[in-house]
Amino acid sequence: MLSTKNRLYSSVLAVGVAVGLSLASIQPTEARENLRFATSNVGSYGYAVGNVISDVLQRNLGRDYALVVQPYPSTTGAMRSVMDGDGEFGYTADVGMRGLYDGDRPYDFEPRRGRLVHTLYVYPMETFMLVPSRIADRYESYADFDGQPIFFTPAGFMNWLNMRRIFDALGYEFNHVEIDSATVADAFEAGTIIGSAGYTTAGVSLPTYWREAELRTELTAINPSDEEMEKLREAGLAPMEVDPEDAFSQEVGVDKIWGVPIYFAYNVRADMDAELMERVLEILHENVDALVEGDPGFRPLANDFVGTQAAGIAANPDIPVHPGLANFLKKHDAWNDDWTIAEQ
Repeated sequence: MLSTKNRLYSSVLAVGVAVGLSLASIQPTEARENLRFATSNVGSYGYAVGNVISDVLQRNLGRDYALVVQPYPSTTGAMRSVMDGDGEFGYTADVGMRGLYDGDRPYDFEPRRGRLVHTLYVYPMETFMLVPSRIADRYESYADFDGQPIFFTPAGFMNWLNMRRIFDALGYEFNHVEIDSATVADAFEAGTIIGSAGYTTAGVSLPTYWREAELRTELTAINPSDEEMEKLREAGLAPMEVDPEDAFSQEVGVDKIWGVPIYFAYNVRADMDAELMERVLEILHENVDALVEGDPGFRPLANDFVGTQAAGIAANPDIPVHPGLANFLKKHDAWNDDWTIAEQ
């Protein structure tokens, strides 16, 4: 029979072994590095995209990383959280990056950790012009909208910002008329506006209010002229082709719509590890089919992953590029020596 002293020693040893095994079993989890995707609110497209990307990365980065999707009430909130150090990937767009670096509201604040830089562009949203078909013969190009009363989508939103930079690049007066987006068809009928900006997500998805408007009004898309297209390309705003049959339930008077894309992104701070960011880009590049399976909005990215990254930079070529993205683009012969690599 064991003495009391021996029984106590055995009990302590057993507890020690159990604790050691327990700590060993949880250590890998505790050692995992969190990669947090700060995204827009639950139910938004940005949130859905963030979940698909994080799922693909989780399956390919291995047990060293834990991918987490953190929704925020606004894109600005998501960006700010990452710049303050409360996330790694911040949901944004090229127009938002422009506002950030220009110090425009609501981006006029000093981040605690550092600003976002070009890193990962994931899908386009294409902006274009629509008019009621009954007056379409008055319009041949964007020049015919110079100074005209137009609803450019809700003021301050991404597509409104996109149309403002389009008109700035073309040298036209931007005459925005603010209306409730649900009343576009009524405003056309009343003559309050003569045209409106429309947009698709990844070339296929119309916003709800345009779905409703096209049920009530015959629409015609007006494309930029060849000269305007060239000016837009020179400004880094190269138009993309949208098949109207993919987006609209009616004919819109053209075989193809030329929309200027907004490139939405999950960008990071410059201090994020360059090797990790290059690895993230390579994983997504190699697994574009899995991204499309998760959401068809990734088709443009799958069609030209490398070109999408380059186009996102070209929209704001003065903004620094993350070293990981720079290495990725150099590897794929898509780097432009005029661009600047962010200092880490």
